[in-house]
Amino acid sequence: MLRKMGEAVARVARKVNETVESGSDTLVHLITLANNELKSLTSKFMTTFCQLRELRLEGNFLHRLPSEVSTLQHLKAIDLSRNQFHDFPEQLTTLPALETINLEENEIVDVPVEKLAAMPALRSINLRFNPLNAEVRVIAPPLIKFDMLMSPEGARAPPP
Repeated sequence: MLRKMGEAVARVARKVNETVESGSDTLVHLITLANNELKSLTSKFMTTFCQLRELRLEGNFLHRLPSEVSTLQHLKAIDLSRNQFHDFPEQLTTLPALETINLEENEIVDVPVEKLAAMPALRSINLRFNPLNAEVRVIAPPLIKFDMLMSPEGARAPPP
């Protein structure tokens, strides 16, 4: 059983490598790299998978995104929960198709509310268990037309 799983993972890794090397991403619409202890992503990763629709990066050690994330013009959902972001990744506000942002359990204090409010497709942003400042909590609700999930002030994430 484990051998078959290992072979399947190796096949997927080879396919991703082939895709990166050929510069073609026509078949890749979802990438999940959750819980892999990633500390960063390369610019090449972002530009290679420009047709991506969903990117799941939860449970890593990411603290920023490369500026080339702005090339993901078809991205609809991104999960960056349980990482180490201290600053909101503002490049996300330039993505016209982005509907869902999950930044739960990071260390984000400030959020570009006006830029988020101007995003045409945004439906939901999860900022639970972030130490958001009081200004964000007051300013955001009247400006936004999407669901913004926030924990009560001072709330802490439950232990893993």
